[in-house]
Amino acid sequence: MKLEVVTRKDNKESLNSIIAKIREYINYKNLEPQDKLPSERMLSEKFGVSRSSVREAIQKLEFYGILKSIPQSGTFVADIGIIAINGIIDDILRLGGSDFKSLVETRILIELKTVRLAATRRTEEDLVQIKAALDAYSEKALKGEDAVQEDLIFHLAIARASGNSTMNNMMLIIIPEILINFEKYHVCEKSSDETAKRIKEHTAIYEAIIAQDTQLAKQKMKEHFKALYEYCYNV
Repeated sequence: MKLEVVTRKDNKESLNSIIAKIREYINYKNLEPQDKLPSERMLSEKFGVSRSSVREAIQKLEFYGILKSIPQSGTFVADIGIIAINGIIDDILRLGGSDFKSLVETRILIELKTVRLAATRRTEEDLVQIKAALDAYSEKALKGEDAVQEDLIFHLAIARASGNSTMNNMMLIIIPEILINFEKYHVCEKSSDETAKRIKEHTAIYEAIIAQDTQLAKQKMKEHFKALYEYCYNV
């Protein structure tokens, strides 16, 4: 599994540009609630951008209730009027970039909930995915290599195991900016002792999910985020 990293321009300016173009298309074609949009491939060709960028724009509009994607069927306009659609998109385009502190706070709030849900709802397949992500992270971190993406893939695997698609989508939305800020603030520069501590924390979270101990899972996640939270308020 790969985690796509988008640049600051893709994540803000280009993303907003694609969202604006989707709105223009909806208005130009007079699309009504439950009408279907062209495929990601067709939109990417029409807008001259990558399919991954179109996908991210659609995910964001889905998060705000403007679009609805149905597996094997496509993407449809949600059951709201065009005036409401234009108003919501105007608000989305006016949103400023999230600062690092806000991203950290949001991520922590989401993950303290998802880890408890994951401990309750996880399947055997979820455990396989979480363990694979943990092993990939540990392998790169112990070699002294950049393991930021593997770290976040581990947390995304937990979000999926929660069985809550909204929380999972929220994680997918904020992950690109988190990656950008990790690089900007050099958050992940760690000593060998710190690396070993992080691996131990990840393992403890995984073991609590295996045991389906919701309180322990939440506690281990809080302990894991303690250093990041403290760092965030010292940058």
